[in-house]
Amino acid sequence: MKYDVIIIGAGPGGIFSAFELTKKNPDLKVAVFEAGNTLDKRKCPIDGEKIKSCINCKTCSIMSGFGGAGAFSDGKYNITNDFGGTLYEYIGKKRALELMKYVDDINMKYGGENTKIYSTTGTKFKKICMQNDLHLLDASVRHLGTDINYVVLENLYKELKDKVTFYFNQPVLKLEVIEDGYKVICEEDSYDCKYCIMSVGRVGSKWMEEVCQQLDIPTKSNRVDIGVRVEIPAEVFSHITDELYESKIVYRTKKYGDMVRTFCMNPKGVVVNENTNGIITVNGHSYGDESRHTSNTNFALLVAKRFSEPFKDSNGYGESIARLSNMLGGGVLVQRFGDLIRGRRSTESRMEQSFVTPTLNATPGDLSLVLPKRILDGIIEMIYALDKIAPGMANDDTLLYGVEVKFYNLEVGVDENLQSKYKNLYIIGDGSGITHSLSHASASGVHVARKILE
Repeated sequence: MKYDVIIIGAGPGGIFSAFELTKKNPDLKVAVFEAGNTLDKRKCPIDGEKIKSCINCKTCSIMSGFGGAGAFSDGKYNITNDFGGTLYEYIGKKRALELMKYVDDINMKYGGENTKIYSTTGTKFKKICMQNDLHLLDASVRHLGTDINYVVLENLYKELKDKVTFYFNQPVLKLEVIEDGYKVICEEDSYDCKYCIMSVGRVGSKWMEEVCQQLDIPTKSNRVDIGVRVEIPAEVFSHITDELYESKIVYRTKKYGDMVRTFCMNPKGVVVNENTNGIITVNGHSYGDESRHTSNTNFALLVAKRFSEPFKDSNGYGESIARLSNMLGGGVLVQRFGDLIRGRRSTESRMEQSFVTPTLNATPGDLSLVLPKRILDGIIEMIYALDKIAPGMANDDTLLYGVEVKFYNLEVGVDENLQSKYKNLYIIGDGSGITHSLSHASASGVHVARKILE
């Protein structure tokens, strides 16, 4: 079967590519191939009662399916060039921001109209952070919430389903260059197209690497972010989250000069498992619906590691640490900060005495047996630094879940149009290694769609 455009991956990049293509040229024959399920069938079996830990489904409903890994995220669209990827290095800062705002307008039109946008502009916390050797990054943040994010995706799917041919539960096994385009090969059939957009997300990192090797597309090693997810009483950070919601705070450690940052802040949210290529790591969500709020706030503390020659496999390094956590805890470990500082593991009895009730059923343990000393030292130093602007951060009962790993794909060689060395073969979203966020991935999808339309 032949299409004008085939999009591999139905995450934010793929969705916004399809949206823009069909909006501007309804006559285009567009197909989207997705390894996971439709949005309504994306259900994680973990219910906390009968099933308490990951059972390694064929495709992880948290990570794959319509909406991508961001479908059940906190639904934060950060409109900034300061973090979330390096898209601006390819298309320019002005255009990148314009596209992110365009995506925000679409999200508002399709269900997010009553959500709030937060901004760090003019906030007093920038000065307070500087006075304590912390650095607050600039951003405007649209917070949809996990629930409204789902509604927006539902509405976008309704808009697209009659204009685009979707192939769900259809992982692409191979991509071949043919005379007038590309052949997409699945388990039972193959499909041809003139234009191909690869938008496979972080969960498709290994697949993307294999395709680049087969087609001799240049790549370079990216970083990996390794750390923990912190859970504290919401009151500890409420003076910051009430005004900013999402605060990206960066700290340079005194001991090693490493950068530690806060990431994915979820006021009154929940801590969750996620499965990346069979490895169980930790993440966080929060909801716009106040009836689903908890009494805790969670966020990640991450240390970025880049490697020089001869080592290139930064993701492999992160995977090995996550596997060690899975080996010791059967999944995610949790430890009280006080126990970590005293050099002892957390136990069931110590967790029961804690004043902070965990929102994730994780295994009490000892993170010092999992995380490398340099990374753990940096996280501890950051917690004490944050305690200066949010007293209570370094309390004994602060919970640390491990490990949280943000895998970044190899940075793929593309031009200013996000086109590879092959004509009409585009690589977008987090699968490209260029974007690391919902907003940047979505913007890259619109950018490529417009280039194809031209």
